[in-house]
Amino acid sequence: MKIKKGVIAAAGRGTRFLPVVKGYPKELVPILDKPNIQYLVEEMVGAGIDEIAIIHRHGDNKIKKYFTPDPELEKFLKDSGKEEYLSSLKNLWKKVKVWKFIPQGRSLPYGNASPALAAKGFLGKDPFVFMFGDDMLIEDNPGDFLKHILGVFEKYNSDLVLGVQEVPWKDVDRYGCIKPMRDKAIPNRISGIIEKPPVGKSPSNLGQFGRFVFSSKLFDVLAKQKLGKGNELWLTEAEDTLAKQAVAIAEPIEKGEWVTTGDPLRWLKINIKMGLRNEEMKKDLKHFLKLIK
Repeated sequence: MKIKKGVIAAAGRGTRFLPVVKGYPKELVPILDKPNIQYLVEEMVGAGIDEIAIIHRHGDNKIKKYFTPDPELEKFLKDSGKEEYLSSLKNLWKKVKVWKFIPQGRSLPYGNASPALAAKGFLGKDPFVFMFGDDMLIEDNPGDFLKHILGVFEKYNSDLVLGVQEVPWKDVDRYGCIKPMRDKAIPNRISGIIEKPPVGKSPSNLGQFGRFVFSSKLFDVLAKQKLGKGNELWLTEAEDTLAKQAVAIAEPIEKGEWVTTGDPLRWLKINIKMGLRNEEMKKDLKHFLKLIK
């Protein structure tokens, strides 16, 4: 069965971006000319995902408003000869068959696994893609890596495939690091994941990032899982359980780069990186950067 459903977690408060995100979700903070979350949707579309649920903060409909067509604005742009300014959004409206905007209910525990629980009704028993809203992949063709891990998921009839990238050994305590398993039949199989292991005690320097493909077994695990550190429901703990009970695979990204946009400094760096990849901007941007003392 081809996987067609995807979930984006966008229910956090983005405290590191205060005060700017007091008025709107951090996932709408722009990277160049598009909000962060649009890059994620474009990645899903590039991989063939056309039913997308965005889990947002309770009582906040700004992400829904952003992805909803606006006939008055479209007429204004058409009349003024500026239709190209909405072309990237119009392309998504053509390709995404189902949009769901689901508030993360206050009855759910706090934690990065809760958005998956909020989407359970949308997902049913179907396998699905899951993304964190403040992670980005820089790829020549958005969706290539996601398409790859979808293929791995189907080939090995697995219950979890996640993306990983090498991180400096001195920084392993900032990431969820995988425990590799030797399995000749299933390349890159893992036996578990440790959340932020102490430096010098990590089983690898492969850190997971926010690209996952899950089977519905995730919900069986979460139903039995107790709240962890900080009284939160942690996705890493559920992944670790799946790795011990079923087939879990960690695929390294080879063509492309994972970046996180969750704080102002990293957000600034990714804007510069994306600007240097933009054909219209890169010449002036390079000149500007050379002038900075």
